[in-house]
Amino acid sequence: MKNKIGLKEAISIGIGGMVGGGIFAVLGLAVALAKGGTPISFLIAGFIALITSYSYVKLSLKYPDRGGTVKFVNKGFGIGVFSGGVNNLLWISYIIMLALYASAFGSYAPNLFKLTSDGVLDSHIYASGIVLVATGINYYSVSVVSKIESYAVIIKLLILLSFVGFGLYGLFGNPHLEQLSTKHWESPFKLVTAGMVIFVAYEGFELIANAAPDIKDPQKNIPKAYYWSVIFVIFLYVIIAMITVGSLEFSQIANAQDYVLAEAAKPMLGKMGFTVITIAALISTFSAINASLYGGSKVNYEIAEENELPKEFTRKLWNQPIGLLITAIFTLIVVNTLKLESISTAGSVSFLLIFTIVNYTGFKLSKEIGGRKSIPLLGTIFCFIAMVALLIQHYSVSKSDILIAVGIISFCFLTEYIYKKKR
Repeated sequence: MKNKIGLKEAISIGIGGMVGGGIFAVLGLAVALAKGGTPISFLIAGFIALITSYSYVKLSLKYPDRGGTVKFVNKGFGIGVFSGGVNNLLWISYIIMLALYASAFGSYAPNLFKLTSDGVLDSHIYASGIVLVATGINYYSVSVVSKIESYAVIIKLLILLSFVGFGLYGLFGNPHLEQLSTKHWESPFKLVTAGMVIFVAYEGFELIANAAPDIKDPQKNIPKAYYWSVIFVIFLYVIIAMITVGSLEFSQIANAQDYVLAEAAKPMLGKMGFTVITIAALISTFSAINASLYGGSKVNYEIAEENELPKEFTRKLWNQPIGLLITAIFTLIVVNTLKLESISTAGSVSFLLIFTIVNYTGFKLSKEIGGRKSIPLLGTIFCFIAMVALLIQHYSVSKSDILIAVGIISFCFLTEYIYKKKR
């Protein structure tokens, strides 16, 4: 009999999925947008993730399946152009997240070892290199991927919790602490949109859905796994944001935007703190790339199994789904062509749309799944409003980022429509 996943392991899947490369990649971006109100932005994003987790709990209990979100969307809307487009978007969202993690790895790695005199070139070399290494590991052994992830979760949490402990102690008497006061907050609308740009840092809780069939005592453990992992990560992110804003001047944060968490460790632990957090970032982003490559290839396979992609995607290459190689190639293209902010915006818009649809599925199937209608309805409304707010705010700042995000969504639905037409 296959070993079942206990509550601790299920919670660690959720925490590991969220505390991957996201916080290292988007923290500086969040401060640039929200200034002193950054902790509030993380709180807003976390609140939307927590509401959405209710729909995931009910759907995971009723339809436990390794397809996770793919299965839920198909149950809610049937297999057709719409569900196929949404599921294709989920796969592309994995690619966007991979690019985000690789970009973060590329930003932190040159702080330890420079390859050339050109920092931008170094970032691209490291980002591309780590994707290739992770792809090789995925082809070599899936069990190695699992071992790396289990060790990485423990290491990065220990380092981040140590950062929190030293950081909270270091805040006392710090002259930059007043930056957290309301006079340094951006407008409420900007706080919301900043939270939505960094929403990608929370999306990982949905990985619990893929593990649902293997969780023992699911009626008790699945709800706890979702809620406790999201609540823990909300607290962790809000405190990290408070420490960062309260430890460094806004100008320092702007200068070190791509590796700000390592910079925030300097005031309390000096160069050693900077190095330790940089190592934590590299471990976290590497493990996130490893796990997301595996997850992305599985999603691709599940979609093809449901006839929403050509059956060729169920073929194997070197004992792994061919989707693994395709996912890796697309990731390399995205990470070497788009800026970090463009990647983050595209990822957040995509996941907010997916979560809007999953929440609506929870609302639509409330009788079947034994859930309330009100909470999924709130989740649907909040996710949709948040997505629209993000699009409006970003359109005035960077039209190209919005065009990229909308273009990706349109591409997913258009390719599904063409595929269904040809069939």
